[in-house]
Amino acid sequence: MNFVKELEWRGMIHDIMPGTEELLLKEMNTAYVGIDPTADSLHIGHLVSVMMLKHFQRCGHKPIVLVGGATGMIGDPSGKSQERNLLDEKTLRHNQECLKEQLARFLDFGSEVPNSAIMVNNYDWMKDYSFLDFIRDIGKHITVNYMMSKDSVKKRISGEAGLGLSFTEFTYQLVQGTDFLHLYQNHGCKLQMGGSDQWGNIVTGTELIRRKLGEEAFALTCPLITKADGGKFGKTEQGNIWLDRNLTSPYKFYQFWLNTSDEDAEKYIKIFTLLDKSTIDKLVEEHKQVPHERKLQKTLAKELTTMVHSEEDYDTAIEASEILFGKSTSDILHRIDESTFLSVFEGVPMFNIPMAILKNGVAFADLATEKTEIFPSKGELRRTVKGGGVSLNKEKINDAEAIIDTSHLINNKYILIQKGKKNYYLIKVD
Repeated sequence: MNFVKELEWRGMIHDIMPGTEELLLKEMNTAYVGIDPTADSLHIGHLVSVMMLKHFQRCGHKPIVLVGGATGMIGDPSGKSQERNLLDEKTLRHNQECLKEQLARFLDFGSEVPNSAIMVNNYDWMKDYSFLDFIRDIGKHITVNYMMSKDSVKKRISGEAGLGLSFTEFTYQLVQGTDFLHLYQNHGCKLQMGGSDQWGNIVTGTELIRRKLGEEAFALTCPLITKADGGKFGKTEQGNIWLDRNLTSPYKFYQFWLNTSDEDAEKYIKIFTLLDKSTIDKLVEEHKQVPHERKLQKTLAKELTTMVHSEEDYDTAIEASEILFGKSTSDILHRIDESTFLSVFEGVPMFNIPMAILKNGVAFADLATEKTEIFPSKGELRRTVKGGGVSLNKEKINDAEAIIDTSHLINNKYILIQKGKKNYYLIKVD
């Protein structure tokens, strides 16, 4: 497979150094992408770079994931308006292990094949550099004029906020260039990839290799992903969409992709899935014929939820979606885990009652009026029950005096009451 052509049709190339495609067609090559270990989970903003590495490995080449333990201690000024918090080594190591576990779902780290992926941490070679060694071995090869010409530096120096740029951040591109030099010398790595905001840092590395070793290295960047409405990709009101199920449940993850616009779905399905061109072209055409069926979004959500989590999590997300948006049963409510259950009913009114009330059993009418405020009066409750408009855990309530006890609990602590078609209420029992 031609790696560059594969990325081109997927819309994943922003800048590419001349000669890169020819280099990759000659023989197996090694490329790296840097990831900041500022958290113990990747979020979907990282997925473009990860997918670049995945395609690189599928095309027969060797991917390196560089965890920026050293650069994470500095903070990259690219695209940032102010300096970041710095992390200690213990936190960085913990984050590195967590990231590798997630990346193993995308990249083959374990096999004996020549192009198996490896993970490195730039802290391992940067920690032994003395300041004098660094300015002698690295600093003398790159001029201040060259460093000042970078957009990321110019924007911060002339920034309206007047925050300026610390010397620490100013040297970031030299440290990243040192990474490329180290990987070139120790792993035969001739290509660095990343987001388009990294172009300046990446070419500093190619320039360092040229000036110090007299040899040639290459650069390739992908576009920064945007949303059709101008909003920031991957951000919701609750924050990032994480790959860690404890930070973003598989159900929420699935819903994020399912709710993308038609325009975004057509773009994302090329970038974030492994589906081939003919399959995607066919899907796009089918979607245009019947857009209300949301075939693109459903396929996108399925591919990503399965790849990041599992097929079982995807099936659970489908079942959970049915709870709000289609027909579902009490069995499904009892089958899904607590995290998914709470994700489905996030934002609905919740009432807390003590467990003692259910241990002795309580009439539904008392539970829904006196113990909670789901109904303002028993009279209204009885009329709604009589009209078939009340359900408990997705089962119709036919008798307002029915006894509710601990056997009705979901996940041993919740009761779900539905009034009409769309009004849900949660009772949490402590």
